[in-house]
Amino acid sequence: QDQLEFSMGPGNESAVTEFILEGFPELDPRLQVFFSRVLLLMYLTTVMGNATIIFLVCVDHHLQTPMYFFISNLAFLEIWFTSSTSIKLFVMLSSGQNTLSLRSCFAQNYFYFALGCTEFILLVVMSFDRYVAICQPLLYAAIMKPQLCVHLVVAAWLLGFALLSYRLLFLSELSFCGSKIPHFLCDNSPLFKLCCSDTSLLWKIDSVFLPCVVLGSLCLTLAFYIRILFCVLHLPAASGRKKALTTCSSHLITLSIVYGSCIALYTCPAEDVSLRTKRIVALLNTVLYPFLNPFIYSLRNKSVLLALNKSIARARAKL
Repeated sequence: QDQLEFSMGPGNESAVTEFILEGFPELDPRLQVFFSRVLLLMYLTTVMGNATIIFLVCVDHHLQTPMYFFISNLAFLEIWFTSSTSIKLFVMLSSGQNTLSLRSCFAQNYFYFALGCTEFILLVVMSFDRYVAICQPLLYAAIMKPQLCVHLVVAAWLLGFALLSYRLLFLSELSFCGSKIPHFLCDNSPLFKLCCSDTSLLWKIDSVFLPCVVLGSLCLTLAFYIRILFCVLHLPAASGRKKALTTCSSHLITLSIVYGSCIALYTCPAEDVSLRTKRIVALLNTVLYPFLNPFIYSLRNKSVLLALNKSIARARAKL
């Protein structure tokens, strides 16, 4: 077991300078190695899938539309979101190196929540884009102008990171008496329970702010999809209805994973969810959802597959 470093503070109090992430201690060591390999495969697939989407949107002019512009931004975000937790989890499971410095822990906590907040805003923007495209097709080009799309994406990123900046200020002022975090990431509840200092204000801010972000964006996203559903049901062609319903249903499946996991983790009372359940639900949010996104939003799409085939053909022609 790695030894923690301590520094002596005023009054001979020990100040924790590193944390131990316990991860999944109930798993057999051989299962941990197997799980690490599965995790690595899913992580590499997630990064390659999302990077492929970004590349195709950049090089193929047929994909340079508002919808794929938003999807490419979501793909870029997913790469960083899953990297903020999956890399450290892989190292923990494969080598047992489970220590994390205070600064690394605070950085992981901040980026985890800031990127998550940004994603929720982007999901609302994407649902609005689909609503305009399906329910207001004649006005789509006039409404979803390139300038508006850029402004919406920039606003999502700025809001996500600015609204969560209070976390860095509060976290830097905390002192800790314990070092073992019963999780695979520096999440709120296990981290705050190790504090010697008063965390009541941060608890109160999080208990109001995080549910508002999750539930507020969920309500807006569902409102747009309900409107889309009503519009689809009134389409004259049965084939058009089937295609739109298939697309919306696949989107709603992924949305149910991310919103369901976040509601369970951050809107339910902490005492109602066990630590093991929290770790499993967090895996859905940080590993499974980013893994599914490229396939749900893009790689099943005929336009994307056509662009991919063209890129492969051009690459082969140059060899």
